[in-house]
Amino acid sequence: MILSEQKPFDEIIAYLEKDKNVFIVGCNGCAESSGSGGPKQVAEMKEKLTKAGKNVTGAKSVDFLCNKALIKSELKGRIDQIKAADAVLVMTCGIGVQCVAAAVNKPVYPACNTVNLGGSRGEWEGIERCYECDQCLLYHTAGICPLTACTKSLVSGACGGASNGKCEVSPDRDCGWELIYNRLKERGLLHRLNDMIKPLDHRKIAPRPEMMSTPRYGLENPPKAETKAEEVKS
Repeated sequence: MILSEQKPFDEIIAYLEKDKNVFIVGCNGCAESSGSGGPKQVAEMKEKLTKAGKNVTGAKSVDFLCNKALIKSELKGRIDQIKAADAVLVMTCGIGVQCVAAAVNKPVYPACNTVNLGGSRGEWEGIERCYECDQCLLYHTAGICPLTACTKSLVSGACGGASNGKCEVSPDRDCGWELIYNRLKERGLLHRLNDMIKPLDHRKIAPRPEMMSTPRYGLENPPKAETKAEEVKS
């Protein structure tokens, strides 16, 4: 389970300031469970954007937005609606936003922040990962997370140590910021490199104290099993 929460609507509208036509994508998996991006929330967002003067070219909820093959399959019948859009607004966790950005050749914006629940998440075949920073930056970086794509988790640009497109810390990995640069260039968004990204609030990355007493937190962080030595003592 990955927990996401909708960003403030003012922030979403700011992302869409220069975009008149919008296509909305929701997720019937974790986002629906979180109450942030299921069919109900997609319908509500469509209504709010329309009232704000935006033209919603279409909307679609996909079972799991962490699967790029499923995204391409589910959106196949909406190609004309996506082509008519200036941007795609994705209502799910950071992983889903990254997968949609990889699958759709359009500017892709996050409508949600991903909240850290503690513990570890399940693994999947895709390379996309989410830092659960609760302050999603994917609007600025063309849907590639600088916190997970960059070995140093830099948010203000490349470190200058990469060589031939590879990271100086992990030479077997592509430089995350070169990936971001290439994606921005490919989609005509290089001006985003001029964005002033606020320093991360690291307090938001840790699990929230009020969550630690909830059943959901308990499921993500089960108590450690007793060792054999402890069992013998008891």
